[in-house]
Amino acid sequence: MLLHRDPGEAYRRVDFDARVKGADSRQLVDLCLEQLTGSLGRAIYAEARGDNAAKSAAITRATAALTALQMGVDPANPTGQALIHLYQTARKSVLDSAVRFDAATLSTIRADFIEIRAAMLGQAG
Repeated sequence: MLLHRDPGEAYRRVDFDARVKGADSRQLVDLCLEQLTGSLGRAIYAEARGDNAAKSAAITRATAALTALQMGVDPANPTGQALIHLYQTARKSVLDSAVRFDAATLSTIRADFIEIRAAMLGQAG
């Protein structure tokens, strides 16, 4: 029996794996932020279309990105505890949407992390 595979997801996985190899810590954070915001957008889109499987996959990917971001924080850094709190709060909201979907909350989280990513990329230049 052939398994149903999403070609878009397969492409994203190959692209992700290739970008992770050889990335420095700033690039890894950027990649996690990109994965987070993209996954939240896909979850919102999937919910609007009634595609529960895609929504679930997107929420899982967003949760993994937040977990990776949180694990990468140095708690001794002056902003470490604030970042940990931000990631934990966002992760809880994303997980809550797995049970009771809240597109408005996910949109707000997505916008906040897009802004954070833009600020981070602005500092890199």
